[in-house]
Amino acid sequence: MNSPQKKLRPSGGYRKTASFQTTTLIYDATVWFCEKFVSSKSRTVDQMVQAARSGRQNIAEGSRASATSSQTELRLVNVARASLEELLLDYEDFLRHRRLPQWEMGSEEASKVRAVPRNFKKDQSDRTDPSDLTDLTDAERWVLYSRWLDVPDAAVRANAVICLIHQANFLLDRQIAALEAAFVEGGGYSEQLATARMAERRKKDQSDRTDPSNLTDLKKIPMCRLCGGLMSLRTAKGGKNPGSQFWGCVGYPICKGTSPL
Repeated sequence: MNSPQKKLRPSGGYRKTASFQTTTLIYDATVWFCEKFVSSKSRTVDQMVQAARSGRQNIAEGSRASATSSQTELRLVNVARASLEELLLDYEDFLRHRRLPQWEMGSEEASKVRAVPRNFKKDQSDRTDPSDLTDLTDAERWVLYSRWLDVPDAAVRANAVICLIHQANFLLDRQIAALEAAFVEGGGYSEQLATARMAERRKKDQSDRTDPSNLTDLKKIPMCRLCGGLMSLRTAKGGKNPGSQFWGCVGYPICKGTSPL
């Protein structure tokens, strides 16, 4: 049996990320919060639940899309971040409209919610194989926050979710920055695919050489003079010299940079 071919870009694995697990907590907490404290006739219920769901689902979709499009992944993670910001405003509005207190970022209760992962790791320090929150099931993770999320006090529950949203936003901001840096350094999927294609073509073209694995000619591939991206060989379909080859930017049609062969 042939071994599975390695992908150019990995994808998936989102279920073990802190950002996805935190947004799952936020989504579950929001569904149950709205059932208990917000009128089912209010449009706010749909808005809050959909915003919470969007934060979670777009992380998953972006992770799967990363195999073929870093731009799509980055866009979806940004959508998740924007959805959580919308949800944050809804919880703040809930507290303000009912004249309920909102915890300060440095308050004792807010600090306790933020310290749950750190305290859990301390509690596991005597284990042979200590784990963190990413190793827990959704139900086990919920139990750690139940003292705030399963209480009859609407203000406590809303404030606890606000703390979780701030944590999720922090994680997503770091993820977005890392994705942007990786895109600038390594390019998108189309550039990586073009590079792999050119490498394979060069290997075949050098089949009559003593060392067919020598790919030093790849250094001769020009960079696009317009956007600085990679270029690939193209064949003219029309114009003055149909059938002739030239270098064309892999970013076409967004970038129309060309170079003679």
